[in-house]
Amino acid sequence: MGNTDSKIDFRVAVVQLTSRSQQIESNDESFWDQFWSDKISSVQDIFALVPAAEIRALREELPSNLAILCNKLVDRLQMAAENSCQTQRDQTAAINCVRLLTRLLPYIFEEPEWRGFFWSDIPTGPQQTTSNGECVSKPPLAERLLQTLADLLFCPDFTVSSKKKKGPDNPEDIHTIDSCEYIWEAGVGFSQSPVHTPSNDRNRTEILKLLLVCFSETIYMNPSAELQLHSNKWLTYFTSGHNRQTLPLFTSLINIVFSYDPVGYLPYNYLLFTDTREPLVEVAAQLLCITLDHNSSILSDQAPSSPTNQMSSGDDCPNLFVNYLSRIHRDDDFSILLKGFCRLLNNPLIQTYLPGSCKKIGFYQELLILFWKFCDRNKKFLYYVLKSSEVLDVLVPILYFLNDARSDTSKTGLMHIGVFILLLLSGERNFGVRLNKPYVTRVPMDIPVFTGTHADLLIIVFHKIIVSAHQRLQPLYDCLLTIIVNISPYLKTLSMVSSNKLIHLLEAFSSPWFLFAAPENHHLVFFLLEAFNNLIQYQFDGNASLVYSIIRKRQVFFALSNLATDTQTISKLSTKSSTVTSFTKSSPDKSDNKQTLFQNNIKSNTQEGLTLSKEHLTPAGMNNAMTTTLAETPSIHKMTERTLAASPNLDDRQRVRLDGDNETSPNTTQPSSPTSQHGGTISSANHFSDSGIWSPTSQWVQSWKAKLPLQTIMRLLQVLVPQVEKICMDRGLTDESEIIKFLQHGTLVGLLPVPHPILIRKYQPNSGTVMWFRTYMWGVIYLRNVDPPIWYDTDVKLFEIQRV
Repeated sequence: MGNTDSKIDFRVAVVQLTSRSQQIESNDESFWDQFWSDKISSVQDIFALVPAAEIRALREELPSNLAILCNKLVDRLQMAAENSCQTQRDQTAAINCVRLLTRLLPYIFEEPEWRGFFWSDIPTGPQQTTSNGECVSKPPLAERLLQTLADLLFCPDFTVSSKKKKGPDNPEDIHTIDSCEYIWEAGVGFSQSPVHTPSNDRNRTEILKLLLVCFSETIYMNPSAELQLHSNKWLTYFTSGHNRQTLPLFTSLINIVFSYDPVGYLPYNYLLFTDTREPLVEVAAQLLCITLDHNSSILSDQAPSSPTNQMSSGDDCPNLFVNYLSRIHRDDDFSILLKGFCRLLNNPLIQTYLPGSCKKIGFYQELLILFWKFCDRNKKFLYYVLKSSEVLDVLVPILYFLNDARSDTSKTGLMHIGVFILLLLSGERNFGVRLNKPYVTRVPMDIPVFTGTHADLLIIVFHKIIVSAHQRLQPLYDCLLTIIVNISPYLKTLSMVSSNKLIHLLEAFSSPWFLFAAPENHHLVFFLLEAFNNLIQYQFDGNASLVYSIIRKRQVFFALSNLATDTQTISKLSTKSSTVTSFTKSSPDKSDNKQTLFQNNIKSNTQEGLTLSKEHLTPAGMNNAMTTTLAETPSIHKMTERTLAASPNLDDRQRVRLDGDNETSPNTTQPSSPTSQHGGTISSANHFSDSGIWSPTSQWVQSWKAKLPLQTIMRLLQVLVPQVEKICMDRGLTDESEIIKFLQHGTLVGLLPVPHPILIRKYQPNSGTVMWFRTYMWGVIYLRNVDPPIWYDTDVKLFEIQRV
């Protein structure tokens, strides 16, 4: 009954604040004290007792009351911090101030005229003066708030365990202690494992959530010039040297995330005990994502060409979180990080004999964003991952997520980030080499049974994505095939299952009606042919199954070689394709307008934009599942740059000659770029009718057909088909295993064209990817923070919220 009465008292105070016609005096301390008293026991109470409509009314009709309230909340937080939160009263007041600011700030950010309020120098009370009589103004409210929150995260007996005996004779002053001795968990750069106190975890979580809210001004800006022109002042200050807690906080966030083990040693432990650590780990991961994203738009334009340059770009960065991440270099630290990634990413895949006995985490999307950031910001970490066998323990869960999400339009963002990470990894030789390890551990995926390597698993999952996913994933086709091309020179043995999958993709993508359906569809054929050429030229001895599949499906290659280029045939075939889809002049380079190639029963969301899912949670007020739109997927030629990999089969003179012989050697063309030679010397933009419908022409088809890299495969067929036919007739062979055995002992040495140089398409930083990640990241954070629903029903501009 008493608790109900105290909530009523708090509600009365809120009503008074929003309904009085006159300004409430700032010195009416008894009135203001009600907002941080012990009448409120949870953040849910705050959200229930302070409705959105009343916050907006306060902002519009009584702005002075809102301004005083914000000042009072920050002042009270500062007072608690200066007292080192040594009393229960100070601790209660601090947490309730944090909760109330968490509720208010989104409504301040959604109104452009209010965004400068926390950074203004408006005097709020008696001014101090120097000996010369000059006025000394307080720092802006935002700076005071951010520094106070940072200090409170290392407050003994509030957010960290005290190192001294408790009592009035042994107080620990928050301003004199060395915060680096109070890092939250052992791990990178810190070896001591502090005492775990649940109340500390809860307080840290609430403060970190308020920091998330402080930085969320970004989501109230349009994803265009406004976001590029206006840097986030909150983030700029917090990640700079002005914040004295950057190093201990960065280390604490890293260690609290990557030391977390959700499973533990006792089955069903999460049902028996309240886990205060998981909410903290989740919000810590989200805060790391945001702080490491800041200033990425500046870095993205540099595109350093060497690991040294990449590292120095982090060293020079004014964002100290990025700076510290780029400086991590010890193998022991990298091992802690990589083991943490592997443990947490594999958690959703865990299977036990006791159903539901292991806790499953929900923040794997944040982990994938962090993995991307770590590899992108610290090239030494990327190279450590690639030289470690544990890179496969990152690959398998990503393939699991891709396969699981492929048919769900609400998980398109998850699909994209998984593919982007694999694209980044595939640009390095070690990744392709590691894929030759046999795939033994079986993960629950609905894919064909096979015996083979991790490369087979990757190809089979990619095939499944392309043939059975929804239409919104078509922009990823180029990325998926680029990954296959990048790894193809290093794959020693493909299974029959994966070999057939690759041939099936070529068969589908090379059908004339698909080739003529859109101006860039033929690029997919170039990718696959390049992958086949790499496998034949560099890994022929171990790929008898692939060679057999090529021989068995040789008509596909013959049909490509004899593809019609006359106007009449093209017109007939393109008429067939245009009955399914049209390609408008207004968006000539959008790959999502490609014709749907594989029939499936997936129901695609009809609304524009990409979506990601709200995980599991549906609190009051958010009962309908929601998604958020994403920024446009960057094209593959903007995301990658061509590099020439070292080839043991080529000397320098051959490499120079082949690299400069693009006209005569189709193998050196660049399938990924619409401006490349195989893309045609005739611009596809010239083939739009007056009505804006794109249509292929004879000249356009001839411009890229002449550059199809078919020489190697045609030579292989010319040599091997007669041999296979002869042995089948002479020995009466009908069993494919016998034919494969024959092919394994065959050789094409001296019979194939000179091996072409290996072209690798490496990811390069670009503004499109930066914007995509920022939108996706904030969309994930928006949807994951639903208890309480921090940003729900506010005027977000960065993305659209859609109900599923």
